[in-house]
Amino acid sequence: MEVNDISRRGNFKPPQRDMTPINERIRAHEMLVVGPDKEQLGLMKKSEALELAADKNMDLVCVAPTADPVVCRIMDYGRYKYEKQRHERESRKKQVTVSLKEIRLSANIEDHDFNTKLKNARKFLEKGDKVKASVRFRGREMANTKFGHAMLKRFATECEDIADVEAHPKMDGRQMFLIVAPKKK
Repeated sequence: MEVNDISRRGNFKPPQRDMTPINERIRAHEMLVVGPDKEQLGLMKKSEALELAADKNMDLVCVAPTADPVVCRIMDYGRYKYEKQRHERESRKKQVTVSLKEIRLSANIEDHDFNTKLKNARKFLEKGDKVKASVRFRGREMANTKFGHAMLKRFATECEDIADVEAHPKMDGRQMFLIVAPKKK
């Protein structure tokens, strides 16, 4: 199998390479060098900076390649990459993903069924998810959409203690929907 065949598949992503210029990959001839303890060492030629980094058994990493002059820092590149990955992982853990859950109602739903769907919607809202309540109209029900509208209004008033209406009832083809989101604390 060739590389081109693999890359045509839908979810294949080639591995990302770190494009940070280090050591000999730095193209600038003169650079502002920062030491391992973040002290300014001044403007140096590339060869001098590489020697200084080699003496300290560390790498010369370009931290600001677009600056004039280019800013490079003497550091342990492996440790820098590890800490950067760890920081990204920590920030991903703290991200809150809000998903949209859908509850389907009907224009002539019975009270017990409505209460069951309402209970499920309240569970979703308490977990922090948004809820889309929709009423699908079939056949002659399209002539009396007011019943579906009333059902969605009732749904919104039952949830108003824990949720705010984000999108009021609106028609979309044969379906009417409303979106409620959990209240901000």
